[in-house]
Amino acid sequence: MFVERLVFMLGVFCAALPASAGLNIQHWNLPQGGVVYFVENHDLPMLDISVDFAAGSARDTAATSGLAAMTNRLMRLGAGPLSEQQVAENLADVGANLSGRFDQDRGGFTLRTLSSMEERTAALAVLQAVLTQPRFDAAVLARETQRAVASIQDASVKPEYQGGKAFQTAIFGDHPYALPEEGEIDTLGKLTVTDLQAFHRKYYVAPNMVIAIMGDITRAEAEALAMNLAAALPKGETPPALNAALPKGETPPALPAVSALEKAVDTLIPHHASQSHLFMGMPGMKRIDPDYFPLLVGNYILGGGGFDSRMLIEIRQKRGLAYSAYSYFSPMQELGPFQIGLQTRRDATDEAVKVVRETLKRFIDEGPSDAELAQAKSNLIGGFPLRLDSNKKIQEHLAMIGFYRLPLDWLEHYPKAVEAVTREDIVRAFQARVKPDALVTVVVGGAG
Repeated sequence: MFVERLVFMLGVFCAALPASAGLNIQHWNLPQGGVVYFVENHDLPMLDISVDFAAGSARDTAATSGLAAMTNRLMRLGAGPLSEQQVAENLADVGANLSGRFDQDRGGFTLRTLSSMEERTAALAVLQAVLTQPRFDAAVLARETQRAVASIQDASVKPEYQGGKAFQTAIFGDHPYALPEEGEIDTLGKLTVTDLQAFHRKYYVAPNMVIAIMGDITRAEAEALAMNLAAALPKGETPPALNAALPKGETPPALPAVSALEKAVDTLIPHHASQSHLFMGMPGMKRIDPDYFPLLVGNYILGGGGFDSRMLIEIRQKRGLAYSAYSYFSPMQELGPFQIGLQTRRDATDEAVKVVRETLKRFIDEGPSDAELAQAKSNLIGGFPLRLDSNKKIQEHLAMIGFYRLPLDWLEHYPKAVEAVTREDIVRAFQARVKPDALVTVVVGGAG
């Protein structure tokens, strides 16, 4: 019987969920602390769940860099009565998949399972054990530390790693966003089981939890599911990162503010690579930001729209300096990076840097043309339904809305907000946020 269900599940796993005029996102607070976001949908016999905590790498310090990531990883590698192998086997037996989710802001887990009672009960038992009873076995820590160190050693000779790390340090300074998510070789080697246990007790607690549920269960079943997950978690200390009593749309003061750069920083890292790797940018915007949509639309025109973007037209089509050139904002709880990047011939490095700076300044001064603005809006709005064409994609957006306390109608509002952006909005937003005189430029490689 299970095999038949699994075959059916695989057949519909990525089936499209028709985009509706608006998702019915249900939201409630838990008595233990934490919040729940839920979308009920019975089109597929599937359930997607995520449990996120403000436990990303920004909770590390310079002395403990890598602790948050290692804690998140080891939580899945043995929990309660289940060994590492048994965790994997129990999930495989019911066709479920459990993954870790980790970045600078968040640490958490996503679970995808069949919605039938037997399968989902077994899968949720594993998730509950992972959340509440991680073993943090010393031998597993030693093995995973060795793997992480080897990975960093392998990556550290590559220009993209060197440049990315130097860029992150330059734009964030002493802010915890400057710390590498994966940690440092020196600090990883000093982490102990006690360190992981303490981090887990502090951050993986009910008041610091956001649950996002999407799929084939009722509201009553979702409430029971969330209550069980929260009840099993320790109440712990209530970190300042998330507070269930906060009103919708408000961002809690979880981290120190990211400071704006006051002057340009130019860094050259010699490397034998045949091409120079360019990293340019500065702190950009938060996830909740009044200029989110002007910056989104403006960046699509500047460097986010592929062959339609100005950067690619100026760098590739007009001058043949690079195969690809791009820009993007990465919004976070505090100011995330605005970044421009490309790779070019070593002897074209200086010219490429000059063209990028001139293109950026001209765009900030003048803004987009009417034709560019119309095309950007059309592509962003036209492509938006593809972001919501499956249960999994909807669940990912649900988790993002929950963690960053975005308005419940954020997805429904998105096309309207894009359409409302004007040229004047873009010019104002870019002039306020992107300062060419304070641009960080990191070049890995060199000229000639």
